[in-house]
Amino acid sequence: MKITLTIIMLLPLLGALIIAAMPAAKTTLVKQIALATTIAVAVATIVKALGFDTQNTALQFRQSYSWIPSFAINWGLGVDGIALVLILMSVILAPVVILAGWNESEGGRWGVKTFYILILILETMMIGVFAATDLFLFYVFFEAMLIPVYFLIGGYGSGERAAAAVKFLLYSLFGGLLMLASIIGLYVISGNNGGHTFDITALSELHTSMSSTTQNILFLGFFIAFAIKAPLWPFHTWLPDAAKSATAGTSVLLLGVLDKVGTYGMIRFCLSIFPDATKTFTPLIIVLSLISILYGAFLAIGAKDIKRLIAYTSISHFGFITLGIFAMTTQAQSGATLYMFNHAFSTAALFLVAGWMATRRGSSTIADFGGLQRITPIMAWSFFIAGMSSLALPGLSSFVSEFLVLVGTYTRYPVAAIIATFGIVLAALYVLIPVQRALHGPTTPGNENLKDLNLREKVAIAPVIAIIVVLGFYPAPLLNIINPAAAQVVSQMGYSDPAPTMNGGK
Repeated sequence: MKITLTIIMLLPLLGALIIAAMPAAKTTLVKQIALATTIAVAVATIVKALGFDTQNTALQFRQSYSWIPSFAINWGLGVDGIALVLILMSVILAPVVILAGWNESEGGRWGVKTFYILILILETMMIGVFAATDLFLFYVFFEAMLIPVYFLIGGYGSGERAAAAVKFLLYSLFGGLLMLASIIGLYVISGNNGGHTFDITALSELHTSMSSTTQNILFLGFFIAFAIKAPLWPFHTWLPDAAKSATAGTSVLLLGVLDKVGTYGMIRFCLSIFPDATKTFTPLIIVLSLISILYGAFLAIGAKDIKRLIAYTSISHFGFITLGIFAMTTQAQSGATLYMFNHAFSTAALFLVAGWMATRRGSSTIADFGGLQRITPIMAWSFFIAGMSSLALPGLSSFVSEFLVLVGTYTRYPVAAIIATFGIVLAALYVLIPVQRALHGPTTPGNENLKDLNLREKVAIAPVIAIIVVLGFYPAPLLNIINPAAAQVVSQMGYSDPAPTMNGGK
């Protein structure tokens, strides 16, 4: 049987149905089936990805079936290099999250079965949101993925989990409603210009039929929704609470995958459908990106809770990603997409290890840790490597993507690139300070008997660390997929890469 994007999307749902039919008491078997399902999805996706033509900039693996003909809504799927990389990111992280958080579901409000059903449903949504080529279908996945995340935070988190879940939901729904209004506007405009459609390729040709005012208004509906999801300053305030209250695995999916929907949406919809409005708002968005870089870094430096610290660092990192997207150079665009992938794994490692530390210590306060390098060396070194990747140390994955973003931005917006480099300096502080406090120094009372990573945890974190290290030295496999798509995005926007100069242009 030919592997299609639809089949890949249906595999997690099949796993969820099998789990739903199982007795609630079979908790170990439920976990095993969930893990096996996510591994099968990852393998199927990788096999499918091997057939991707890196030289073809058009959407590939396309499927289109009429869904609601009366409204011209189709079940439309397809990927370019950008979407493919993000889907690979999602399906690789899913089994890691399940294996790493083997016991996260226990003690939750709705039991083990419900937890893994929600995870598998969420995986389907994650694949669908990156693969959708029909705007209405994208919107369905965009909104539907809120539901499992809401229940994962509110039902299986800790602390002020209910308040955090509601805050996340309200912010996301507000953004979704703005985007829905813009979608309706596009639908009406398409009807006045040849026929109603939600196909993103056809919609990308409508900008010539829109006034600048109309384009600007519709652009803002999409952009604010994506900026909330990203999260970009000042739409970020839901994130720290959600990250602190959620389980480590849920936080990985939230910051590692779901937040990327925001930055992906900026590329796929804001840039392609509203090129003129994009140019109008680019200066403002670059300013917001720079604020996010610096603001998130300063908050991370002052954070006392390790989960909040990681969340704040993500705000800073998303500032870099957004900056790269709107710099409108191939290097910056490629760097932004690669940054999304690399950030997912760096953040995954940080959150997973931080979750293990917090579970063992009974606290996520940084001051409660100390001397872990002597007590739990493997856990400490895992956190250290993830932290070094987060601050973009050369030789680790994030360095390549951050370098590409800064270099690509500098060729068009040199002042913005120079300001953004201060984020690198601040990153050294917000990473090295908790590393010094938690891993080094004298052993904090209460940490003497903490256990190091067990075999399951080592197996879970090993591929994440491996990806961080390997892509630090050899990012070519991903860049070969990303670069043609990034160049296509820049070209569609009407930009060409600035020509290199020598001797200051003399």
